[in-house]
Amino acid sequence: MTESGNICGLKREDFQTTIDGRKTDLFILRNSKGHEVAITNYGGAMVAIMVPDKHGNMANIIQGHDNIQDVINSPEPFLSTLVGRYANRICRGRFQLNGKEYQLKINNGPNSLHGGPTGFHARVWEPLQMNERTLVLSLISAYGEEGFTGEVKITVVYSFSDNDELSIEYMATTNKKTIINLTSHGFFSLAGIANPTPSIEPLICQINANYYLPIDETSIPTGEIRFVEGTPFDFREPKAIGKDIDADNEQIRNGAGYDHCFVLNKREEGELSFAARIEELSTGRTMEVYTTEPGLQVYTDNWADGYSGQHGATFPRRSAICFEAQHFPDSPNHPYFPSVVLRPGEEYKQKTMYCFGLRNKD
Repeated sequence: MTESGNICGLKREDFQTTIDGRKTDLFILRNSKGHEVAITNYGGAMVAIMVPDKHGNMANIIQGHDNIQDVINSPEPFLSTLVGRYANRICRGRFQLNGKEYQLKINNGPNSLHGGPTGFHARVWEPLQMNERTLVLSLISAYGEEGFTGEVKITVVYSFSDNDELSIEYMATTNKKTIINLTSHGFFSLAGIANPTPSIEPLICQINANYYLPIDETSIPTGEIRFVEGTPFDFREPKAIGKDIDADNEQIRNGAGYDHCFVLNKREEGELSFAARIEELSTGRTMEVYTTEPGLQVYTDNWADGYSGQHGATFPRRSAICFEAQHFPDSPNHPYFPSVVLRPGEEYKQKTMYCFGLRNKD
């Protein structure tokens, strides 16, 4: 649905413009409960997820903007967008494929981040709203774009179920051997966005990972796969995000908090399995994450500065948490990490689900 009569208060016309001949728009997914997910085809950005708290009060629990110009010019360019061709960082933007070295654009210190400055987050996707609950976005990434090899065709399907399950499915093919790593960079604020949006530090968090990837001072994996036990990264049992977020720990300092990839526990490669759960105590809202991906980048919004967002909301430091399901950062430069190579005739597939609910009453 694209009409403006919705509970998120967003207006379709505020998201309509033309960029390089392609039109942007706003799309509303609505389930039988009347709950909503609002998405623009500019970068596939989610601009609203409207679900109730324990008292039935509706609020937007994802950070976004209320018009297309603010989405385009956001101080956080990846705010709740799709990310590609390569999610996360590649060291110095360099990797080798078939004996040839490729150089990507640098946009994060000395490294390439999230596909570069004009990656998938900054593209106008071709939209097709299949029905009230399903939106399909497609894109062709040209050979040489941001330094990547191969022409890649990508399809992303958003669907929103009656059980408040937001499913994001990704498919891609290439005409030449290349690398690919896609994700959605949702900035979740389960308390509801506000002025100011509350800190995520009180959230109770569980992550289904026995290991994580340590990073250097530029946020590139060192290559080690480290056991979480006895570290601030042990979320195998639920604990408050803020409990160890400022611990006297080199890894916490390197990430300015949490900005690390967790190695998800898997019985078999590619299975759709539980990755993480968060619970917001004051509202009773919960979110569970399920994914087919081997890794989950957890980012605690360590660099926000209180910039303005939707409907007068402001987004201070650590007012959101991101669960970016993906392959590992810098995988092309670590041969023993799960492969991110895509070849002609193969299909890249990924599915991640964000399941919203309420804490069980005691």
